[in-house]
Amino acid sequence: MTGIANAPVSFGIFELTTGADFPEPETILGPLRDAGYDGIDLGPVGWLGAGQQIQARLREHAMALAGGWFDMPFTADDDAFGAALDGLEDALRIFVAAAEVDPDRLPLPTLADSGSPARRANPGGSPEVMLDDAGWKRLSSNVAKAAERVRAAGLEPTFHHHACTYVETPEEIDIFLDRTDVGLTFDTGHLIIGGGDPVEGWRRWRDRINHLHLKDVRREVLAQVVRERAGMRAVWERKAFVALGAGDLELAEIMDAVIADGFDGWLVVEQDVVPSPSDPPGQAIDDQRANREILRRWIP
Repeated sequence: MTGIANAPVSFGIFELTTGADFPEPETILGPLRDAGYDGIDLGPVGWLGAGQQIQARLREHAMALAGGWFDMPFTADDDAFGAALDGLEDALRIFVAAAEVDPDRLPLPTLADSGSPARRANPGGSPEVMLDDAGWKRLSSNVAKAAERVRAAGLEPTFHHHACTYVETPEEIDIFLDRTDVGLTFDTGHLIIGGGDPVEGWRRWRDRINHLHLKDVRREVLAQVVRERAGMRAVWERKAFVALGAGDLELAEIMDAVIADGFDGWLVVEQDVVPSPSDPPGQAIDDQRANREILRRWIP
């Protein structure tokens, strides 16, 4: 059964904005539950708390943890990657505690590549910044090590193809899936940045998709960022990601395919934003209520 979740990033709460004056989790957990969401993503590690604190928060609002972003330097040297593995262990303790709240729908730790300065300067990718064979061997070997840690904790990993990283374009996603056994977090917005088509991508990789991030996008904004090589912060600040139905995503085709294929996992609505003082008060939660209402056509 598909669970519908939202994410702190829809409220501007994510790693890029760490250090900002984040609201308390309760200020969004309650409204999201009232809007009809079943779960939430982790956000910055520690924001939802740990141990009994995250359990109490989730139970109070009848929510489950759906997943959570954890990027790692999969192509870095052994020392850098080893340090990241230690950080993963810290995050996994939070995932394991949260999993006790709803053992029938376990969260998926969401691994991603950290990329590099060259990739961050080239959103959309290009042959000049692709990994060579040695790079792919290192990445796939390190992904296997991270996946082993996740599975040892009793959970199943998923991997997020992400703009400005070494797994971004359709070609790179194909190579990644060929060289690993980890499921794919399918992100409609990031696939468009990487030059892919979400409907085609869903059909192409459906058998490996175990997590879904649903984003609507303004394609022209994304295309301009790619042309300017402006980076991901520009994507968020220029509000390329918009409420469902307000952008260019073929939402009906994607959701019809998701339902027809019997997808059984978490669907996470994400509307990544960097908050601005000019944003109307309450806009974020109003957007997420509207997003949930639109999805009732497919998932009541």
